[in-house]
Amino acid sequence: MKCPFCDNVDTRVIDSRPTEEGHAIRRRRGCDKCGKRFTTYEKIEESIIRIIKRDGRRESFDRNKIIRGLVRACEKRPVSVEQIEKIANDIERGLNNLMEKEVRSEFIGELLMDELKKIDEVSYVRFASVYRQFTDANTFIKEIEKLVGSRKMNVSGSEDEQRNK
Repeated sequence: MKCPFCDNVDTRVIDSRPTEEGHAIRRRRGCDKCGKRFTTYEKIEESIIRIIKRDGRRESFDRNKIIRGLVRACEKRPVSVEQIEKIANDIERGLNNLMEKEVRSEFIGELLMDELKKIDEVSYVRFASVYRQFTDANTFIKEIEKLVGSRKMNVSGSEDEQRNK
């Protein structure tokens, strides 16, 4: 690897260890010529996924767009940065595991809403309102009624399970 300080190609690895997430290797290197040290990261090259937008345009997958949308939806809510990062990581990993070169933006939006619904209902409704382009208060009310209705079904379902035991 070329030294970033003197452009010498003779460098050696001093230390090598996995990153916290385990998706990359952090290497500490030293230059044989100038003696300076620097850090490099080695990670698996993942295929580039193209996103098909609603209007038919195609653009490269951008993990930062997911994070920005989640941060906006979760603003002033009890959702940690770690939870947002985990959702973004899970979505990106899931898309890579699909082995598809192109994915519709609607599919990603639905995945994000499913994850938000699990951690914070208010953030979910905020995200859904932008993603599904709510136009009036009635649309909000219908979405909240669906959310409350599905929660009641889950609660009554678990009560039935308890009675059957």
